[in-house]
Order: sequence, then C-alpha cells, then structure tokens
Amino acid sequence: MIKKLLVVFVVIFTVSAFAQETVSSPYSFYGIGSLKFRGTVENRSMGGLSIYTDSIHINLRNPASFTGANLANFNNENRPVKYALGGGYTSISQESATSKDNSASGTFDYIALAFPVGKFGVGFGLLPLTSVSYRLNNTNANGDTTSRFNGEGGLNKAFLGLGYAITKDLQVGANFQYNFGSIDGSALSFGVDPRGEPLTTQTREDTDSSLSGLSLDLGVTYKVLLTKSLELVTGATYTPETNLVSRNERTLSTVEANTIPGSESVTSTIDVNLEGQGLLETDVTLPTKFSFGAGVGERRKWFVGVEYEFQNTSAFSNPLFQTAATTYENASRLSLGGFYIPKYNAFNGFFKRLVYRAGLRVEETGLNIQTESINEFGISFGVGIPVGDFGSNANIGFEVGQRGTTSNNLVQETFINLQISLSLNDRWFQKRKYD
Repeated sequence: MIKKLLVVFVVIFTVSAFAQETVSSPYSFYGIGSLKFRGTVENRSMGGLSIYTDSIHINLRNPASFTGANLANFNNENRPVKYALGGGYTSISQESATSKDNSASGTFDYIALAFPVGKFGVGFGLLPLTSVSYRLNNTNANGDTTSRFNGEGGLNKAFLGLGYAITKDLQVGANFQYNFGSIDGSALSFGVDPRGEPLTTQTREDTDSSLSGLSLDLGVTYKVLLTKSLELVTGATYTPETNLVSRNERTLSTVEANTIPGSESVTSTIDVNLEGQGLLETDVTLPTKFSFGAGVGERRKWFVGVEYEFQNTSAFSNPLFQTAATTYENASRLSLGGFYIPKYNAFNGFFKRLVYRAGLRVEETGLNIQTESINEFGISFGVGIPVGDFGSNANIGFEVGQRGTTSNNLVQETFINLQISLSLNDRWFQKRKYD
C-alpha cells in the first residue's frame, strides 16, 4: 500500500511540473474554453467509449461504475478500493490560410478514489473540466495588427459520487459536482492617426470572471449474458441543465503597446461599471447532455461497443462574452471502440496479459464561427499493463485527430495526445475467519 501511494505522489509531482505550460488554441476563446476532460485514459483509448465498466477500473464518466458485484478472489465479501490518476502530453499543429504555428504542453487530467460500502459504492475526485489559453491577432489588408486578444484559465470539477447495485447486473449512480474556476481575458485595440500611423498609446480591456456552481450527473449500466460466454453491456448518462454564477470585473487601461503580448506598459486604468450594465454577476448556462450506448464481448477477453452523446449546446449562454460572428448549435459525439486481452491469467508470456485498446470518435462541437461548424475527429490506441496485486495496472493511450477548418480565415488544428494513468487497487476490509 505504501509503495502504491509513493508511486501516486511521484506521478502527481511529475504531472504538476509539466502542467506549467499550456496549449494555446484559438477555439478556447469561445464559451468557457475547450473541453479538457474526455474520460479516463481507458475511455479515451477506445475512442471515448464509456459504457464498459468492470471491477478494477474507475469509470469517471458514469457514476454507476462506483458499485458492482463482489469479487470471487475476495471470497465474494467485497470489491477492491480503486485509485485513479492520469495525466497527458498534447502537441497541436495549427494552420490557417496564411500561417502555421505549433504548441505543446503536459497537464494533469484527473485524480479519483472509489471504495465499496455493501451494495453501495462511493467515489470522489478532482479534474480540470475546460481549458482557456489563446493568443489571437487581427490584421488589416496591409498586414498591420489591428487588435490582439489573450486569455487563460478554465473550469475545474470536484465531485462526490454514489453508486448502488439494484441487482448484480443493474447499477445506478449519481455524481454531485462543484464546478469552479476563473477566466481572464484581455483585448488590445491598436488605433491609428489620420495619416494611418499607430498612436503612441493604445486601449486595452481586461476582463476577469470567477465562476462557481453545482451540477449533477446521473448514470446507469446494465449487463446480461446472451450466451454462456457472450455478454451484452449497455449504459446511459444524463446531465440536467444547470447555471454557474460568474462574478465579473472589467477595466480599461491606457497602455504603451509593443510587439510582445502581455508586456504592455500601463499608464492609467479605470474600472468599468458592470453593475450599471447588469453584468457584475451573470449566469452561465451549461446545457443538458445525455449519452447511451451498447456493446458485446466476452468477459476478460474482448469487447466492442458504440456510444452516442448529445448536448443541447444551442441553449448555452454567457452574457459577458458574446460575438456576432459566433453561434452555438447542438453538439454530438459518436464513439466506436473496444479492447482485446489474449489471456488475462497467463502464467508466462507478458504480452498475453496486456489489454489492447483502440477506437475512433467523430464530434460536432456545437461551435459555429462565421457560418462554419467546428467539427472534430480522433483515432486512438492504448495498452493496459499489469503492475501489481488485485488487477492494478498502468495505462498508456495515444490519439491523433483534427479540429476546425481553414475556410473563412479560421484555423485547423492537428493534435497528438499521449496519456498515461495509474489504476491501482487495494483491499481495505476483510472479514476475520477466526477470532
């Protein structure tokens, strides 16, 4: 147990060190940023598929996974306590009609713990939900910069979940979540005199928003044997619409601008009266989302499934940040994926006990800019490696994909994601056979 915790602490330290850098994406300018959490490494290695649950992994996208059947090698008395920790490295190549750029970062993705309480299962954890990081320049026909936009921040989620096993095949669950974070943005306008020469001083608008609020996730999973060995697995999740409270501040500064973003010399600053505009405290509406899927497989051998997710993104609203060129339409995701284990209990042959995963996903993000829908797709692969007792394992995932388009002066991003996680299991409670 101590060795496992030491491994966890080392990984947290390493991932935290990587997380000092952030990937810059122009699409994080919109809404509350780019979606950061897409599931555990196990989920993401199967194209984002989240319907499969078992006794040795935490499925953070379906709270029904916190419970389940007791294990035979635990004398059918309980289930293992499960720890999950994940991080990753992302590289993005960005291309527009006129230029190219690259960025990369390593980040912390999630940390969670789940433990059994009879037919119940309890889970809790922390994860980054969205990420904001952008540097945008607008230019005129002569190539001169007319405005500059910078932003950083994002939304995090702390959750407490409860699962309940109605039967050995049917489980339900709920996550109670506290969402919190901040988004800081600046917009710098470059004015010119009547001769077209840049003014000595420019105007910069800085906006800081602190967001917080509660939300709820509901989940269900059901498994049934179709034949002696073939199993049908189904799952569904539902997230009701909720509002976050955004407390906002905005200032206008006179600055001496230069070519280095964020290093302008401020000469004077005034506070904007957001209260008079009804923007001092606003509601950010997070829309309804649901998913459902099904798959078939042989336990501890193979599985293949498909999942569909829908989000009513057209209902999203953030009164503080609205642009005429941007609209929100309903979002969707289709995932196809699965895994294969040559022989999970092989006494020799290390590669026979590995879990091989693969999948693909196609998404409509719900973001529409200048009449162009921003879509995304990814192809993923992964492997699970046994590392200890009770099914503990390390997981490595790899994904390559694309988002956006170069049409209408927009940006197309090609990304490569490398994810690493630990899924550790232990036994806390054991009945005594002798007094």
